[in-house]
Amino acid sequence: MTQFPLKTILIDDEPLALSRLRRLLEKHNDVFTIVSDAKNGAEGLVEIDKHNPDIIFLDIEMPLLNGFEMLAKLTKMPLVIFSTAYDQYAIRAFEENSVDYLLKPVENERLVKTIEKIRNITKAGANNLATVNPYSENLLRLLEEMKPKKEIFSLSVKSGDRILLIPLTEITHFEAEEKYVFLNTLDGQKYLLNYTLTSLEEKLPKQYLRISRAGIVNSHHIKEIQKHFNSKYVIIMRDRKASQLTSGSTYGDAIRHLLDN
Repeated sequence: MTQFPLKTILIDDEPLALSRLRRLLEKHNDVFTIVSDAKNGAEGLVEIDKHNPDIIFLDIEMPLLNGFEMLAKLTKMPLVIFSTAYDQYAIRAFEENSVDYLLKPVENERLVKTIEKIRNITKAGANNLATVNPYSENLLRLLEEMKPKKEIFSLSVKSGDRILLIPLTEITHFEAEEKYVFLNTLDGQKYLLNYTLTSLEEKLPKQYLRISRAGIVNSHHIKEIQKHFNSKYVIIMRDRKASQLTSGSTYGDAIRHLLDN
């Protein structure tokens, strides 16, 4: 069973905010034992490694490493409570992916609600908060989603002894055939790729749409969409071959969303 008080680390680059939070938490010493504090993400990593806390109160905007960058480097995730001045639109993501957030300046009444959440989590009877923290996986997923994607403009393919760079604007669709994936272009050319469809889906910009287990299309080059049976659609492309691809029945929502735009 998790033991109270919880080993707690405060991480914030604002001395006034840090001292205010410390004073508030010390009023609840049956819940929190502050073992350390840090004024940036780099120091935070050192203190977390040293003390193995149950819970951290974490600012977002800090020098050297911000809060998100620091969390991404942790190998073991404690419970995380954001202490932030972020606007409420950004906070919506934190509500679902951390134990809680405290909007600066932190007030005791709001902190009491956070304590209630923490107690509810511990009622599960876990031996270690971090191992059963239901927010840890979601938080890591959020961090991954927030990483900026490197924008790409072309894909490389082999053609004999040459390597060609095919602009994304000229690609109409990708198709998987047995163990191979092929790139198709507006002029009707077809090239073998060294990518899986899943890796392409992660790499390509948003106008590329996964329509089946075996196909991705460039929505900018769709000529026509026809209803098929079993919630499927036939998609006709604008390439020289007027290629036709059939969507998978489980991908119907993505096609219908395209039709609504």
